[in-house]
Amino acid sequence: MRRPGTAVAKPSGPRSGGDGPARVRVDKWLWAARFYKTRTLAAQAVDAGQVRINGERVKPAHPVGPGNSVEVRKAMLAWTVEVTAVSERRGSATDAACLYRETAESAAKRAQALAERAATAAARGSGRPTKKDRRKLEDFLNEP
Repeated sequence: MRRPGTAVAKPSGPRSGGDGPARVRVDKWLWAARFYKTRTLAAQAVDAGQVRINGERVKPAHPVGPGNSVEVRKAMLAWTVEVTAVSERRGSATDAACLYRETAESAAKRAQALAERAATAAARGSGRPTKKDRRKLEDFLNEP
């Protein structure tokens, strides 16, 4: 039960409508925007130079706010996004999607890279040979 005259803290997220923080740490924003599963992974990526803000390499504590351009390289894919909102907390995927807007060129390049990766995976074969395939190979190799 609450005492009379005490204020209740309102959540500050992208959908709360309240005045949230104007700027947050880049590692926290990357975590809240669901680019990385943990803040530690986000900080390690920033330290490794895989994240750039406005084209410059930064440290994990660098503040990021609406209007900044963030470039993220992860697992042979690259995103170029514009920050539209910031959040101190990690929310649902729909809330995370409200935190940034991906550029059209970035989406096209990422789609092309995924298509190339899928094409090379299909060209390699279907994976492990079946028992029938192994027997045919044994018969071929054991012929006189």
